[in-house]
Amino acid sequence: MRLRDFFTPGAISFDLQATDKDSALDELVRLLGMDVRAGDTLLRVLRRRERLGSTGMGRGIAIPHCRSLVANRLHLAYAHSRKGVEFQAIDGKPVHHLFLIVAPPLEISNQYLPVLGRIAQFAKESDVPDRLAALAQPDGFFQLLEEKGV
Repeated sequence: MRLRDFFTPGAISFDLQATDKDSALDELVRLLGMDVRAGDTLLRVLRRRERLGSTGMGRGIAIPHCRSLVANRLHLAYAHSRKGVEFQAIDGKPVHHLFLIVAPPLEISNQYLPVLGRIAQFAKESDVPDRLAALAQPDGFFQLLEEKGV
């Protein structure tokens, strides 16, 4: 299993405009290309998840994630914010790199938690935040994932 297999170029943005958590979640969900109704449902689930505790893990990285009936398979999205998003991260600093994970409630392949773990591990590598910030095209993003072996 490689993270690259779950991303599409259209689900990657290097120009997130949001400055608050709710708007950032909205932009991330739109990257998945779901219809409006499914997107609204997904947003409600993600906001409910964030009320339980922020998915901002520090070092400028957040990994909002949830399971939802609107997902028929595992979906990933990535967005970079140059300005930073107030995300109530554990270190109290703005988030610049957001990885969205959405999965169906039941998965035969059970990829949700392993993917969450791989993204967290990838994001914790000391050079990854700076290297992500320097990217401008999905190809560079995919190259970085390949280089890191995720």
